[in-house]
Amino acid sequence: MTLFRRLVLVVVLASASPAAPALLHAQQSAEQQGEFVPAESLPQRERMPAAPLLIAAYAFALAALFGYVISVSRRLTAVKTDIARLESDMKRSGRG
Repeated sequence: MTLFRRLVLVVVLASASPAAPALLHAQQSAEQQGEFVPAESLPQRERMPAAPLLIAAYAFALAALFGYVISVSRRLTAVKTDIARLESDMKRSGRG
């Protein structure tokens, strides 16, 4: 279970958007102007396209799903091992 937690932590830290400082700067610039500025009129360096955020969201969702599937698989393997051990114990004791 600790591997799953580490995986989730790594995914969360890796998915932190590097565009967050740019977003903060854009908010401060808009506050200084005091009016709405359409994105088309912003300089190229101040635009924040949605594609990287969408890709990061899908990557996070897929990584979380992958981690969940791995976790369930490991637990299922442990249950199968326990069942096999219990069956062999029952055969040895003469109950099965």
